[in-house]
Amino acid sequence: MTAARALLQIEGLNKSFGGLHVTRGVALTLNPGDRVGLIGPNGAGKSTLVNLITGVLAPSSGSVHLEGTNVTTMSQAARVKRGLVRTFQITQLAPTLSVRSQVELAIHERDGSVRNQWRSVDAYPAVRDETQQILRHLHLSELADRRPVDLAYGQQRLVEIAIAMALSPKVLLLDEPMAGVPSGERDIVLKALDTLPPTLALLMIEHDMDLIFSFADRIVVLAEGAVLAEGPPAEIRRHPAVLQAYLGTEAV
Repeated sequence: MTAARALLQIEGLNKSFGGLHVTRGVALTLNPGDRVGLIGPNGAGKSTLVNLITGVLAPSSGSVHLEGTNVTTMSQAARVKRGLVRTFQITQLAPTLSVRSQVELAIHERDGSVRNQWRSVDAYPAVRDETQQILRHLHLSELADRRPVDLAYGQQRLVEIAIAMALSPKVLLLDEPMAGVPSGERDIVLKALDTLPPTLALLMIEHDMDLIFSFADRIVVLAEGAVLAEGPPAEIRRHPAVLQAYLGTEAV
């Protein structure tokens, strides 16, 4: 599929820090509705790749295209406005600002009204209605006026997803959404992922192999910064190099 038809197209992405090659010629395509898992051992370059895709880092060479537009030199904010959104391995929530306010703030940021947001609550009925819809969809309505500091960690992860959805993503990168989530709270995150729009392209980094194999319709395996294997979960489970390097020994 060509870059013009793909939501996200990565071509020949390389990143070096001095003599250390962290990303090596990575190519990846995401189309509407894709559910892709990104796995590999610690040090494989997964987080570096996400940082290159989202603009945190500039590549040494290669390109990132979003809906056919070259965004390789664009800022993080510019990529978000074009629909490339991420969540983080460690929660980035404002601990004492209500869930409702944080989702509204994301919508104001998206539509450019962030500098005027402190007007009357009735001044932005569309923002209020969209916030309610997002919270309802993710089963967060009852927590709307709570502060993240008072929520369980699994609920905080849901709030992060709600904020991400408020930015109207076309491509959503989930960086270890289960990190720190107790086993008893994992189901609420899994159910939330199942409710995300079917046209949204999702790329998930996750160390939980059971989760990644149940979530993804395609899995990309990184090793030493390069793509070792890519394919459907059943194929990756049988891939000799993956079995030898990861699945047969230490979980990625």
